[in-house]
Parts: sequence; structure tokens; C-alpha cells
Amino acid sequence: CSPNNPSGNIISDDELRRLLELPVLVVLDEAYVEFAQVSGATSHITWAAAYDNLCVLRTFSKLAGLAGLRVGYGAFPAWLVPHMMKIKQPYNVNVAANLAALGALEDTAWLDEHVRLLVLEREQMSAALFDFDFLNPFPSYSNFVLCEVLGRDAGELKKQLQNKHGVLVRHYNKPLLSNYIRISAGRPQDTERLLDALQQVSGSEK
Repeated sequence: CSPNNPSGNIISDDELRRLLELPVLVVLDEAYVEFAQVSGATSHITWAAAYDNLCVLRTFSKLAGLAGLRVGYGAFPAWLVPHMMKIKQPYNVNVAANLAALGALEDTAWLDEHVRLLVLEREQMSAALFDFDFLNPFPSYSNFVLCEVLGRDAGELKKQLQNKHGVLVRHYNKPLLSNYIRISAGRPQDTERLLDALQQVSGSEK
């Protein structure tokens, strides 16, 4: 994934080229790429025309908020398309999803502005998270921020935020990602509510 979920980092051109030199099919998920483009990163979807072992996936789930409709698209090598069509389910994009995607494309200026505002809010939220000594936020090119939780249990922190303050965060406790939370950017008032909840949980004051 580029940007990656949940880290929010992106793959560089050189890293992708090294992968494409291997005798493997590379599938690059760009579900969050619109948020990265605001920060100067670029999509690699045009690379699919130059490499016969690259597939690039895109979706309307994040950009247009159509996650429940499961609609997206991709760029694939010409040799792969006939094989994909053989296994594709009939009517795999329903009428509602099709209309919603077309509707979203009718106002791309609104989508671009929505993404810009979310990225701005992500940056402001990320900067504010550094004020909490039990959080270590990582740089992100997506619409969320991954934080390492220091000196306390991330699962308990999630429960406190949810049960006492109605704030939802994603908790990770896996071997390669132990004691982390992921926080999605939202509206300015959502960030204010999050920060207020974190202050109360930590016992600190502004």
C-alpha cells in the first residue's frame, strides 16, 4: 500500500523500481494516494503502461467516502486482463455503487477541496499529538496518524477514549506493531474533542 495502512508512509520511485525488477507480479494499492498527492507525492498508476508486472489499485472508498459500496478501479498489464475477466463475478459493481461513483466524479473540485482540508487537519492533529508524552506520532501521507503508545497500554487507552469520551481510535497489538493506535483525521471539532479526551485521560491541562 502506498500510502501504507496503518503507517501512512509511501513507497519511493526507486523502491518500486527495485520491486519491478524482480520476477514477480507487483500489486500496488493506492487507496489513500489522493491524500499523499496534496503533500507532493505522485501516483504510480501511469507506470502500469510501462511495466507488464505492475497492477495499481484505486478506490472511491477513501476519496469519496463510498466505502460501503465497494467500488474502485485499477490499471493492469494487458496480458492479465483476460484472466481477470474469467474469474470476475457478474455485476460485481451494483447500480447504486455505479451511480455514486459517477456522481462523485461530477464534482472533482469538491473532492479535491475535501482532501485538502483533511490533510490540513491531519497535520494540525499530528502536531498537537506531540504534546502528549505517552504518544509518539509518525509522519503520515494519508488521512490518519499512527502513534506508538509509550509507558501505558494502548488497548486500555483505546477503551478509556471510547467508553468515557466517545472517541474511537484503532488499536494495534501485533508482533510487528505492538502497542500502537491509529487516529483518523476528521473535522476541526473532531480534533478538538480528541485532544480534550486525551488531556482528560492523561490528567494534563492546557
